[in-house]
Parts: sequence; structure tokens; C-alpha cells
Amino acid sequence: MNILIITDMQVDFTPGGALAVPEGDKIIPVINKLQEKFDLVIATQDWHPENHISFASNHENKNPFDTMEWQEMEQVLWPDHCVQNTPGADFHPQLEMKKVEAIFRKGMDWKIDSYSGFYDNGHKKNTGLAGYLRERNAVELFFCGLAADFCVYFSIIDALKEGFSATLIEDATKPINQEKFESIKKDLTEKGCGIINSFNI
Repeated sequence: MNILIITDMQVDFTPGGALAVPEGDKIIPVINKLQEKFDLVIATQDWHPENHISFASNHENKNPFDTMEWQEMEQVLWPDHCVQNTPGADFHPQLEMKKVEAIFRKGMDWKIDSYSGFYDNGHKKNTGLAGYLRERNAVELFFCGLAADFCVYFSIIDALKEGFSATLIEDATKPINQEKFESIKKDLTEKGCGIINSFNI
């Protein structure tokens, strides 16, 4: 069974949102068209409480995109984004949701950030995604969504560690930092991830 994982296609990550990925909305038509080609479509959703550790506003004398040490990890501080039950946390209104069978929320524990759709950044808690995929007899996973150099990247890394085959659909994702994304693509390839475009599916 081929499975499409749509990563964090939420209002706050698209132009006009609190943590907008450049041209993040441009990939929505590609993702909508892609969904028809897959047996199963699932989505991940950032779902943060207001007091989340990753929000710069929750730290004195800190600004968005500053970094700090937290729980023996480097923590990037972000603008408040994808706060639970706010419009910014909603999936983008242009995103087709009819084929999405399951939604896995992440980042709900205020004490730790969670880029990956599988685990928090400390790998202390899992979202249940890996178990769900095994129950559905998943083998090959295809990834799209936002942002390519953070949540998509870390989700793919965890998918590979869990023993799944992973492929990035490059024209169905956008990075925050294009230069960083170029080095990430090389890293993903070296780890066994395929990289294709939507017209190759």
C-alpha cells in the first residue's frame, strides 16, 4: 500500500500566517492532485498550547529565531504558531481533505517541541503514527507539505528509522531556507530516501 503523508499544511505556515513558509500555498494544488494517486492519505497537524516552550513570546528577552539550550537540545524559538483552536492551526482552506483518513497531532506537550510526525524532538513520546501505518500494512511512504527543512525532513528521518521506505515529493514541499534544503536533500539521499517530482508518480 502506497501512502501519502501531508505534513502540517496549516494556515500559519502559509503566506499571511504567523510562521509563513515562502510560497507555501503554491504547493496546495499539487498536493490536491496527488491525493488521487494514493491508497491512503494521512495528515499531520501542529497543535501547540499557548505556553509552548518553542514560542519566543514565552521567554524574557528572546526573539523569534533565537536559539537556547533546553533539555540538552538546541531549541529554536519561533513566533507563536498553530495554537490549539485558533484559525492559524487550521488546515489551509484550499487543501482537499476528503481523502484524508487520519490526522496525527503533534507538539501538544508544552515542555518539548515536535517537528516529526512520529516523535517529539527528544524521542520520548510517539504520536502513534508508526503503529497506525503498520496496522495498515504500509511499506512505502511518500511525503509532502511544510516545511521541507524542518517537519517534513524530521518525519522522513524517523520513517526511515522505523523501517519504512520513504520518498520526498519535491515539487509538493517548500523549505523555510532553500540553501539549507539543498544540503538536507543530500543527507536524505544518503540515508536512503528517494526524491521525485509529482509527475513521476
